[in-house]
Amino acid sequence: MMHIFNTLSKQKEKFQAIQAGKVGIYICGVTVYDYCHLGHARTYTSADVMIRYLRSQGYDVNYVRNITDIDDKIIKRAAENNEDFKQLTQRFTQAMHEDFAALYLLPPNEEPRATDFIPQMITLIAQMITNGHAYVASNGDVYCEVRSIPDYGCLSHHDIDQLESGARVEIADVKRDPLDFVLWKLAKPDEPWWDSPWGKGRPGWHTECVVMSRTLLGSHFDIHGGGRDLIFPHHENEIAQARATETAPFANIWVHGGFLQIAKEKMSKSLGNFVTIRDLLKEHSKEVLRYFLVASHYRSPLIYTPDAIQQAKQSLTRLYTALRFLPVLEKIEQSPFETAFNEAMDDDFNTPIALSVLFELAHEIQRLREKDVALAAQHAALLKHLAQILGLLQEEVESFFQPGATTDAAKIETLIAERQQARKEKNWAEADRIRQTLAEMNVLIEDTANGTTWKSGA
Repeated sequence: MMHIFNTLSKQKEKFQAIQAGKVGIYICGVTVYDYCHLGHARTYTSADVMIRYLRSQGYDVNYVRNITDIDDKIIKRAAENNEDFKQLTQRFTQAMHEDFAALYLLPPNEEPRATDFIPQMITLIAQMITNGHAYVASNGDVYCEVRSIPDYGCLSHHDIDQLESGARVEIADVKRDPLDFVLWKLAKPDEPWWDSPWGKGRPGWHTECVVMSRTLLGSHFDIHGGGRDLIFPHHENEIAQARATETAPFANIWVHGGFLQIAKEKMSKSLGNFVTIRDLLKEHSKEVLRYFLVASHYRSPLIYTPDAIQQAKQSLTRLYTALRFLPVLEKIEQSPFETAFNEAMDDDFNTPIALSVLFELAHEIQRLREKDVALAAQHAALLKHLAQILGLLQEEVESFFQPGATTDAAKIETLIAERQQARKEKNWAEADRIRQTLAEMNVLIEDTANGTTWKSGA
């Protein structure tokens, strides 16, 4: 039985889908005004692993991940660039898709944009005013009256009197309480706007996700998630709006990933340690980066260092090595390795334990290949199957060891053949010369019982 840690209850809970065999999951998406960073990679890779595992267990998963394409930051960046905000968001949406594809992230079933749901947001705001949970302030903006919402603070587990204004919550004299958050903002000159009963403007950030999730998944769905920084105020304010307009319980389980740190400091532009996905992919292979992201538990802090990336590369190499030089067969069934892997993933998607099972399986493959090649190959097929639930071992085996080597492959193979002949003739000086030539080409060779193999030293 699967258990998932629920931020709302602060404990692991037995997962039971609302509708048998089906799972609705909403993950808060990117505000598309800049390139995606490593923190985004961490959040959405964690979500990707959850979705892959749920599907591997037979669930029909409806995965919704939104795009925030109207926001103060977007408006500010578009003005700085002298660019239409739609062009800006389209450009960075395309960049996001490229970065996410490079990390093997599965596309969502639905990818709603905030600007396509503004009529529904206006309807929700009007309902909140009617229900006595929102008001029009003296400056014309519409605010949620937080103290009218029962159990406000239930997700962040703070008493309302202890809470402070969070991200994107401006303290203004026009609000009845500092915690009240904006639902509709009147547009300033030259800003994008939509018509509403309260004047030309745009919705506040917290309203879009409650509307899109309920529209696409229903007023009661299984899992809602995102980064830990969204617990308050964003997700807390989503719950507030849901409770102000519906009797349904909204999301059953709230999942939140841990922070990404650069050398033990939280990544931020102000600290100058902001790292984009595409910059990292210029330095590291995409699958090594993916391994680094899944190697720690999704709720734990993840610390990026060059050493951590090197360790990820070495670990991934061990797994790929176990697959080399074996025939392709069907995976072995009813294996204790698969049972142990599933038990780890059933325990709140415990990827570190799941990976340890993969390494035990890799060791078993190496042991078996000397005794029973067919059985080793069946175990190798299982290794590949289980690893792909984590989004790993996606490449052809030899492509991993020889990245970008296709243009020189013929030359390399010729040199290896010449070295083999020199060794056969006991011309050790010539064999050493060829090895050195290959080393200068950044090619590492290894003599095995099955012949000489090579890989890029990059």
